[in-house]
Amino acid sequence: MHNDILVSNLEIVFGKRIQKHLGLVQGSSVRAKHAGKDLLAGFKNFVGGELTAYTELMQESRAEAMERMLAQAQAVGANAVLNVRFSTASIAVGAAEIYVYGTAVVLAEE
Repeated sequence: MHNDILVSNLEIVFGKRIQKHLGLVQGSSVRAKHAGKDLLAGFKNFVGGELTAYTELMQESRAEAMERMLAQAQAVGANAVLNVRFSTASIAVGAAEIYVYGTAVVLAEE
């Protein structure tokens, strides 16, 4: 786990200064839908409501992509990743990529 690395969607952290920029770090996860869950989701889409199987799938993908980004940040010596953004893309029919990226930095107290 990378609990010691601060993650923020802001470009700055109040009360801290950027001591060193370490560059872009990123993580991604590509997941495919499960055929059985796809049938249930199709029915749910017909009657309405949340597609919980897909919600869980995307949540797992986000967590995996974030973990990979934080591993890169730790490898370059960062104690924070700033300006974090998420992106999604359809890779193939039934498969999607979650991509997360940000700027790895070393923060110091002001």
